[in-house]
Amino acid sequence: MSYGYDDDSKRKKSMVIISISSVLLISMVVAVTVGVTLNKSDSNGNSEDTEITPSVKAVKDVCAPTDYKKTCEDTLIKNGKNTTDPVELVKTAFRITMNQITDAAKKSQTMRELQKDPRTRMALDQCKELMDYALGELSNSFEELGKFEFHLLDEALINLRIWLSAAISHEETCLEGFQGTQGNAGETMKKALKTAIELTHNGLAIISEMSNYVGQMQMPGLNSRRLLADEVPSWVDQRGRRLLQAAAPYSDAKADIVVAQDGSGQYTTINDAMKNVPKKKNTTFVVHIKAGIYKEYVQVNRSMTHLVFIGDGPDKTIISGNKNFKDGITTYRTATVAIVGDHFIAKNIGFENTAGAIKHQAVAVRVQSDEAIFFNCRFDGYQDTLYTHSHRQFFRDCTISGTIDFVFGDAAAVFQNCTLLVRKPLPNQACPITAHGRQDPREPTGYVFQGCTIAGEPDYLAVKQTSKAYLGRPWKEYSRTIIMNSFIPDFVQPQGWQPWLGDFGLKTLFYSEVQNIGPGAALASRVTWAGIKTLSNEEILKFAPAEFIQSDAWVPGKGVPYIPGLLDGNPTVATTSPSQAVASGFSSFTDTNGAESVSPTVSPAVSPSVSPAASPAGSPAASPKGLVDVDSNESYSMA
Repeated sequence: MSYGYDDDSKRKKSMVIISISSVLLISMVVAVTVGVTLNKSDSNGNSEDTEITPSVKAVKDVCAPTDYKKTCEDTLIKNGKNTTDPVELVKTAFRITMNQITDAAKKSQTMRELQKDPRTRMALDQCKELMDYALGELSNSFEELGKFEFHLLDEALINLRIWLSAAISHEETCLEGFQGTQGNAGETMKKALKTAIELTHNGLAIISEMSNYVGQMQMPGLNSRRLLADEVPSWVDQRGRRLLQAAAPYSDAKADIVVAQDGSGQYTTINDAMKNVPKKKNTTFVVHIKAGIYKEYVQVNRSMTHLVFIGDGPDKTIISGNKNFKDGITTYRTATVAIVGDHFIAKNIGFENTAGAIKHQAVAVRVQSDEAIFFNCRFDGYQDTLYTHSHRQFFRDCTISGTIDFVFGDAAAVFQNCTLLVRKPLPNQACPITAHGRQDPREPTGYVFQGCTIAGEPDYLAVKQTSKAYLGRPWKEYSRTIIMNSFIPDFVQPQGWQPWLGDFGLKTLFYSEVQNIGPGAALASRVTWAGIKTLSNEEILKFAPAEFIQSDAWVPGKGVPYIPGLLDGNPTVATTSPSQAVASGFSSFTDTNGAESVSPTVSPAVSPSVSPAASPAGSPAASPKGLVDVDSNESYSMA
């Protein structure tokens, strides 16, 4: 067998490259999320009796790996003008789809203006916002694909799968907004989105098939862009490099904007400062938010990329709100802080939602930013505290408190050296900690908790016998959560995991526990659902941060402690110290950046109570099902 690059081998290689690039382009068409409707086939036509033309065959080949083949084929055949050129097919379908998205957005706006129900108006407005996000992602991705390089193909495929998963989340979040609304607007939008949802899942299927194929090729150079641990991404400017290269909890670098309630900065509110944040610039922009409780709602828009928030400490700089589902607001819109712009970083800040127990879902932070980083932050709330909506996220040395599903969403998120703090719920309500929302088994999303500590506030510990805690439950059918090298206390039930409703998702979820410690870590009495996984050493590596969220390319050099792989030796659990001082009983936690963090020398049964002063007591819950042997007077699920 010849291994030389003769003319024949060069031609074959060129065909492979052309084929891959063409399918990548096609994948973007089927990823469009809004507005495509299919005309019914002519009643006299029968595709099975019709001779297959070259153009139809090309479409069928593209649609082969999809779940909704008819939707895929009918869409491309109808609009393809009999072309066999994949690029021309994509361009034609792309133009038509863009027009349909615009029409759908206009229709949504018209429906909103005719609605008298405030919740329905909000839901329609939410759908329009999510359509705009999907359209923006489509345009950016299409542009990037036009200039991709072969040696970056693997990276491009990963990014596309993340984007398609985000598109799926956008669609589902649109429909979830109609929970509790009046009239038939929700059903109308569901019908309008049916084809778009199928097309998006088809796109993910095509990209996943390509990823599998590229993986099998084992061609050299595909991953040559992977960064070394000490490298800084190219988009970080020289000033940003100086700011971020020092891996320390606090930075004394001069900020671009200072917010201070006492008037010592340029602005006294965060929102006033946000008006002066540059738009669509690939340069680091730092906002120093001095100590204080900022009672305002903050949104980092999509155009605000590479933005850094630095506070004076998670117990000193606090952004506080109280929007909630009970008061007529969709869960998506209850967030005190919403982060959409990519490459966002937050350090030393507290985020809270103080809505209270009777207010149901109330989000402290919603994160849609890709490659977002949170270091030494607190997220305090009750039900639905931290909404990890979509894309890739990294949390280090953070504390998240709550009662019900207080870490939820469909992101690919890694929590390293974090504390999950269970709070007292309403009487006789269970406390599932996580609720991941993966809807398609091809999505590269999920939760990984690495070196974390589960703990309880004193008020919760007093009622732990009647308000039982669980590691999580499946919000969506393919929910995925891995807990490794972490401390699990005795109040986590021996079963470990809680069903959502009946047997929903129990066969399709993906839950695993790896080398955890603590009185609640024993696996002997865990549930034995088909979706509970025992991972091999090779499989565990797939969930290390560098592999799972490609964090080597965007976390190093950001002034954040970071371990790209698995923890060595015995599992070391950690809890967050809100300052640079190492807490009593804690030892140094070494990482690849040489920064200091903290880790308990002896695993604590509980962590200190560090609730914000204004935090309410209690929380509603989704009704405990199956394994929960307590009663609940009310039943709520996430909207």
